[in-house]
Amino acid sequence: MTAPAATPLSDADYLARAHAVLSHVEAQVDAWLDADVIDIDTHRTGGLLELALPNGSKIVLNAQPPLQELWMAARAGGFHFRFVDGFWLEREGREFFALLSKLASEQAGKPLAFSAA
Repeated sequence: MTAPAATPLSDADYLARAHAVLSHVEAQVDAWLDADVIDIDTHRTGGLLELALPNGSKIVLNAQPPLQELWMAARAGGFHFRFVDGFWLEREGREFFALLSKLASEQAGKPLAFSAA
């Protein structure tokens, strides 16, 4: 399958959008911790966000400015996302938050739903 064509972004727009995604994921994890849903530890360094799940597994999210991509590494593999028509999509058309929800749920052993809003 051919990867969807990325929406052209300025470097500043890409960085703002990528960092907003990472901040949103971090805020969702913090809200779950406050609500006693699940204890996921986060560690953020610039454009890299590491999610450490209670069973010791990790999911790593990383901004890749030279390629204007977001990368996700999980037990199921690595995935590259490009900004397409308002959504972060990987080459098979899967949306970032939907795939993050699926992979985090599998690794955590309980349903977890990340959303863009």
